[in-house]
Amino acid sequence: MMLVTLWAAVALAAAVPAAPSEIDRAIAMGRFDQARLMIAAKVKAGATGDAIERPLAALAFAAGRNEEALARLEALLRVTPDDALLLEQATIAAFRIGKKDVAARHAERATRHPAASWRAWNAKGVLADGARDWAEADRAYARAAALAPDQAEIANNLGWSRLLRGDWPGAAEALARAAALKPAAVRIANNLDLARVGLAGDLPARRAGESSAAYAARLNDAGVAALARGDARRARAAFSRAIEASGRWYARADNNLALIEGRQ
Repeated sequence: MMLVTLWAAVALAAAVPAAPSEIDRAIAMGRFDQARLMIAAKVKAGATGDAIERPLAALAFAAGRNEEALARLEALLRVTPDDALLLEQATIAAFRIGKKDVAARHAERATRHPAASWRAWNAKGVLADGARDWAEADRAYARAAALAPDQAEIANNLGWSRLLRGDWPGAAEALARAAALKPAAVRIANNLDLARVGLAGDLPARRAGESSAAYAARLNDAGVAALARGDARRARAAFSRAIEASGRWYARADNNLALIEGRQ
């Protein structure tokens, strides 16, 4: 599925935000080596506790070291259990490594916080989609959009949520909004194409210049979406076309097709 690439940036203001430190700014700008050196200098100067552990957690999170980030964040949460930023980052780090139950627990606490950001609510929406709790997903995405109406990621995730339910008009509307907000995003354009295919009742057409692998991946996604709405006929056609279009054995589509046909 072409969901979101979930939430790489470090961002959430607490109720009374502290001014960002030099380390915070280095992390936010992706200067991770510089941030490490500054943290090491603070350790050498005698800093301990939260002054070191918090930037180490933020650095691990921003750098995508999610196992380490989650461990550090949860250690900090044992000391400050209601910290909105820590809860948000713990939600996202846990989700990234597939710990959905842990992510859901942190998301529930994060979104109770008055300073919860759109990222926390967006994460809660994605988790609700995974649980097929559509009412909760709608509530979470609505809250995220109210906080950040110009964020294409929220509209994209809502659009995919609608695709999972077989709500093709709702999906097309949300994804068109996402595409308008971020017209250069290939992932959003592909999702919008899939929604429009669903409305038309056809499989995706190959785009000019599109590689076999990219077309096969889009066909596979079309099959996944069709299967989610109970349309086994269209799913079977999409998976079969994906295998054919790939120009080689496309294992993911073949496995999906095998599940429909009872070969596994």
